[in-house]
Amino acid sequence: MKQRLMVSGRTVRGGVAALAGALVMAAFIPAAPMGTVAAAASSCEGLSSLSIPTVTIDTAQTVAAGAFVAPTAPGRGGAGRGGRGAPEGGGGQAGRASPASPYASLPSFCRVAATLKPSSDSDIKIEVWLPSSGWNGKFQAVGNGGWAGTIGYPALAAAVAGGYAGASTDTGHQGNTAAFAIGHPEKVVDMAHRAVHEMTAHSKKIVDAFYGAAPKLSFWNGCSTGGRQGVTAAAKYPGDFDAIVSGASAINWMRLHAARVALNVFTRRSPDSSIPAEKYSMVHDAVLAACDAGDGVTDGVIENPERCKFDPKVLECKSGDGPGCLTPAQVETARALYAPVKNPANGSTVLPALLQPGSELGWATLAGPEPQGNAVEAFKFVVFKDPNWDWHAFNAAKDIDQALEIDNGLLDYTEPNLKPFFDRGGKLMLYHGWSDPQVTALNSVTYFKDVSKKLGAGVVGKNIQLYMVPGMNHCQGGPGTDTFDKMAALEQWVASGTAPAQIVASHLTNGRVDRTRPLCPYGSSAKWKGSGSTDDAANFSCVAN
Repeated sequence: MKQRLMVSGRTVRGGVAALAGALVMAAFIPAAPMGTVAAAASSCEGLSSLSIPTVTIDTAQTVAAGAFVAPTAPGRGGAGRGGRGAPEGGGGQAGRASPASPYASLPSFCRVAATLKPSSDSDIKIEVWLPSSGWNGKFQAVGNGGWAGTIGYPALAAAVAGGYAGASTDTGHQGNTAAFAIGHPEKVVDMAHRAVHEMTAHSKKIVDAFYGAAPKLSFWNGCSTGGRQGVTAAAKYPGDFDAIVSGASAINWMRLHAARVALNVFTRRSPDSSIPAEKYSMVHDAVLAACDAGDGVTDGVIENPERCKFDPKVLECKSGDGPGCLTPAQVETARALYAPVKNPANGSTVLPALLQPGSELGWATLAGPEPQGNAVEAFKFVVFKDPNWDWHAFNAAKDIDQALEIDNGLLDYTEPNLKPFFDRGGKLMLYHGWSDPQVTALNSVTYFKDVSKKLGAGVVGKNIQLYMVPGMNHCQGGPGTDTFDKMAALEQWVASGTAPAQIVASHLTNGRVDRTRPLCPYGSSAKWKGSGSTDDAANFSCVAN
């Protein structure tokens, strides 16, 4: 099979077989590097003597093809996990990848590790990877997951495999935890935005020193926390990147954590209010029965949850309790999972609904025995600055406002005015899984609408576009077509000036493609044409909702 990317009426073809290859995310690289630079201006090892204010070059060494082994020390480790509970995705994630080594097929590259100290309390670790040959003349920085604290080696590997000079940062602390925040306000600033900016600015200097040429284009690629980082960079540092991929963006960071804890506490307000995990599939089947066929195909995926009208009341037990029904208290809980989270003190909306119809199999993430781990850490280490704080003491009526007041828009930064970024020709590609059980899909929908409202409809398709992924969980996974070449889509957008009319995505089972579907710009959905295989994207078209 061949994977196809529809951009402005043209079709770009790339082999899908590579999706199951040995290199993690090697399938998500552009078909061919453009404008490759053959020779370096400086030796790799010579970069160790590079002098840049506030920057210390820790190491600079050439890594032979296939020889890289990821360190295990904190801060230089692999992709971060999302604290206690389910993981949150990191930079460059693009679908279910091969469990084989992500580095075995890497070409030779120059690996530079550096420490940045833009403030007296900063200790930002970065790595810059520079292809020894075949550089495509471009720079790609990759994002983090959860509370960061690690270098994203798999995402860096994908960037280098694609011909890019790549960079990643631990954002100024070690370990995927918020424990660093107590007594270190400057490190919180680094985590919020400064580390990514400093990494980007100084990485470009290292690129220039090595190749004797600055990158002709600079890209960001991240999901979850990496999505938040991308949106923040576009708004706060509009000159850093030419184009940005922002997936499952964890913007509204502090609101998100507050809503997560508040919702979890509500689900266990009484002895019989929590929905047992063994009932999730029963609820999910009922939701599919009500809404799956809306796109003309019954396939276990809800194409457009916004048009799904499902009331859990239909599952209420006639009497007592049982595995095939919900108690009245559980019905109220299920309704709350689909509803906006409100502040009980004043009725104001904290965030839109955290969960959408179709997400039921992932409800344990936010409605399980305890609140999501990253959210608990936000209150422990940032809000209350008390490692012993117990989430059972959470009081939504006062703690939500306190969290937002203490953060004061730092981690919660969400600015829709992207005019300076767009005036430079900047492109922002948003994507989000409709079945995301961790970061509400409406984060991306709301932000996309806010930017469009702020700057006018003319920016849509030219400077910003949103692609919702039916059936996809957080950054990847789920029954939807969660595997697609984000960087290729972004490259084509930059080259043509127009966002993709559709992006063909794949679903893989055991490393083999068993379904393709078009991902449509927000406001339209994929609909079956009425003939041909329903597992072939060619038999679907994007139709306005």
